[in-house]
Amino acid sequence: MLDIQIDANEGYTLCRPVGELDAFTVSQFRQALAQLATSSRLLIDMSAVPFVDSAGLGALIGGIRRARELGGDVAVSCSRPTLTRLLRTTGFDRIVTVAGTVEEAAAALMDSPTTDQE
Repeated sequence: MLDIQIDANEGYTLCRPVGELDAFTVSQFRQALAQLATSSRLLIDMSAVPFVDSAGLGALIGGIRRARELGGDVAVSCSRPTLTRLLRTTGFDRIVTVAGTVEEAAAALMDSPTTDQE
């Protein structure tokens, strides 16, 4: 089971999935990211996710791509060393900021200009 917590903070939207992110829960995560894609700044906190399979990683990448296509910026925070290592090994940290804490990820988001000039 996956619980997705959404919080609107000053300057960014926080998405915090809680639970395993796998083939059984990925559609719920994908839907949440699709709804959040219009956020100008989206922070995804993966610290409460003990396991991510390839479907979960694909959903995360797809959600980031969609948000960027709509002019937004995304950062990921994760305090789990095994998941952080996976994100770095797969090159995920080259396409999006990966930080150890929500505060560090939020700081990176706030320092980065958004591309929505509409």
